[in-house]
Amino acid sequence: MQYVSTPKTVRISDILANRASFSPHNYNRVIVDENSSRTIRELLSGDPVKGEEVGSSAYIPQSHKYFLRTKALQPDSLLIDFTKDSIIPILPSKFIDQNLTEGDIIISKDSNIGEVIILDKDYPDFMLSNGLYKLPITDYKYYLLAFTKHPFFKTQLNFLVSKGATIRHAKTLFLDCKIPLPKKNTEETVEQIENLVREIIVYEKSIRIREDAISDLIDAELDLTRIKGYKYSLPSVRDIGRTFRIDAGFYCEDYKSKQWLINTYKHGSGTLKDWKYDIGRGQNLQVSAIGKSIYTNAKKDGFYTLARPTNLSDFGTVTRYEYLGNQNTLNTIQAGDIIFSAEGSIGKCVMFVDPGERVITNIHGIVLNKQDHDIEESSYVCSFLRYLRKIGLLDYVSVGGQGGSLAMKYFPEVEVPFFPQDRKLKISKLYHNPTASNRNEMGILELDNRVKATKARLNSLIEGVLSEQY
Repeated sequence: MQYVSTPKTVRISDILANRASFSPHNYNRVIVDENSSRTIRELLSGDPVKGEEVGSSAYIPQSHKYFLRTKALQPDSLLIDFTKDSIIPILPSKFIDQNLTEGDIIISKDSNIGEVIILDKDYPDFMLSNGLYKLPITDYKYYLLAFTKHPFFKTQLNFLVSKGATIRHAKTLFLDCKIPLPKKNTEETVEQIENLVREIIVYEKSIRIREDAISDLIDAELDLTRIKGYKYSLPSVRDIGRTFRIDAGFYCEDYKSKQWLINTYKHGSGTLKDWKYDIGRGQNLQVSAIGKSIYTNAKKDGFYTLARPTNLSDFGTVTRYEYLGNQNTLNTIQAGDIIFSAEGSIGKCVMFVDPGERVITNIHGIVLNKQDHDIEESSYVCSFLRYLRKIGLLDYVSVGGQGGSLAMKYFPEVEVPFFPQDRKLKISKLYHNPTASNRNEMGILELDNRVKATKARLNSLIEGVLSEQY
């Protein structure tokens, strides 16, 4: 990185000033003009508000009060990442009102140190863990947010925090990180950067609204009220003999009732084979299979575009691509194909509309190859698979620890209902709408393209500001 400076010598006074640290890592610095930069501390309008710890004894299955953990802050989003591991229901008696309101910036000091988000609305029923801080800031709020999501900030903070610990703690060292201000056309550049950040937030909110709308449509069509007619019974020897499964979750009432809703849907349901998908593993990228490869984060002519399952979002998008150079002809994704994460984060999936850049995935992903390349139908199926992940059904189908694994032999347990054409089309367009002419009509894939394009413009402006510093 051009903005990193590694000293050749270190003075005793530097060591004493750095808490007597003998780690070379702690003496790296970023290059920044002191006269045209401000520390985060100087940009704040008050003291940071630290979260509180409630303890795991306060965790309960359901509540109207929630505990926000550091996992809720992720690098690929400006907003809260809602997962069962990041948002914990807690005892109302343990809840502490921290006045979390729209526009508050939240930063993590522990674990994923330096991750930052902004609250998209008021969260009166949420509280922060003690690994999080709320930053009061009035001026340059979105400018600060842009720079704290950039590697420039993360690099600074990493130099200040000792390496080697299992869980790293930044305390309030992030307050000493510097945020450079533009030397030329200062107010105009700041305004441009802040407007782009606001634009990204709007697009990200729209993506989440579409995903929620998909779930609501599926819930309504399946008619969840029918669950009153379900009667649970313990598994029989015949049931176990059919599946050869002895894990208790596979036979629990929660799983069986959700499967019953799909299996008894009025228009029927079918496996992915019934929906005309060929199911296969992604490309084996090991040297023993394809020889040596070159990996890079920068796009290069002639390289394959690699979509790893670990880089798929909960909304059916790819958060980050890698690029792989290899002389062999590898198995690529076709129009209408779906990449499905079969290990770890099971059920994350994305459909590809026109993968003209030779997209591949690795062996940890399942490729659902649409035989007739019906993109509209694939859009619906991909959306329903995400719904199954959301309601936890796929967790029961998978086996093993560390996130589990959903092997191909278990895919017959995954069924997709045959919704009427008009309902399928409505769900499909919420995910992919190629005829959209404005943001209100765009599907998730179109909105994600806008997010990526806007982030590229934002990054270009930030790099321009940084280039003025050296």
